[in-house]
Amino acid sequence: MAMTQKDFNETLALHSDFLKPYAHSLTKNTDDADDLYQETLFRALMNIDKFKLGTNLKAWLYAIMRNIFINDYRKRKKFGKTEGGVTEQVMLYSGHINRDNTGWNSVRLQEVKKAVENLPDAYRESFELYYMGFKYQDIAGILDEPLGTIKSRIHFARKILASKLDR
Repeated sequence: MAMTQKDFNETLALHSDFLKPYAHSLTKNTDDADDLYQETLFRALMNIDKFKLGTNLKAWLYAIMRNIFINDYRKRKKFGKTEGGVTEQVMLYSGHINRDNTGWNSVRLQEVKKAVENLPDAYRESFELYYMGFKYQDIAGILDEPLGTIKSRIHFARKILASKLDR
């Protein structure tokens, strides 16, 4: 049994504020969080026919938001538009950066980028999200995997990268 449009709109208006902090925890950016929040509400309104009375509205909206975020992340990554890409993050944690030798830095950066791209998909996604600043728990939620699995994937990704990259 589906809800009426009016009942759904009222319920959504009353119970959607919990999404704002979640959107911010995913995006780490106020403007992107606002966009993600609006897109989530829009998709919920467009898919009212898929919401069944008795379903947990909060969980349903969380799932919509998480899926939008993951799809957008994958789309940006596919087209090379990820913000604060993994290679920049890796370079930030690599210690001293010699600014005088930009050619060598460029070569090393390409090596790191290639090594990260060659990681198995499950390891690469977990590793990239971790170095973008997400916490283990957030990554587990985004990828819908157990926390222990995420920790293992990141650990093994580091080991693989360390063996492939000459220090």
